[in-house]
Amino acid sequence: MTAGGFEDFDMERFRERADARMAAVERLQKTLSSLVGRARDEDGLVSVEFSSQGLSELELHPKAMRLSSGELADRIKDTMRAASDDLYRQMNRAMAEVLGEDGDQTRFLDDPEAVLAQVREAESAFDRTAEDVLGELDRISRRLSM
Repeated sequence: MTAGGFEDFDMERFRERADARMAAVERLQKTLSSLVGRARDEDGLVSVEFSSQGLSELELHPKAMRLSSGELADRIKDTMRAASDDLYRQMNRAMAEVLGEDGDQTRFLDDPEAVLAQVREAESAFDRTAEDVLGELDRISRRLSM
């Protein structure tokens, strides 16, 4: 073997493959940032849109105000969770298209702890958003009962 065993290495092909992978990752980033998970409760009283930035839309049908605060809170949380799950499914589908469908997408992660930190941060943001929504609904309910 000469030159350390690299005589059969095609540098041009390697560069082309690396460029193609980078372009695919850039497309994936754009796609992921544009995805929106959507959900509606079974009665159509609560509609939610969830994006990579968190809760992006919450619509309550006027009839939703007839529900008890606990029931409305549960519906909002369940619908938010469903919208988040929808977004997650869309993200997985987009990642599978770009990174391959072999199910081993973790090989692309350099730092699993950083990913877990992002998941924890997203969960915390979800909890804060839910608390904000419930507080606002409580204020609305108090104003309506005056």
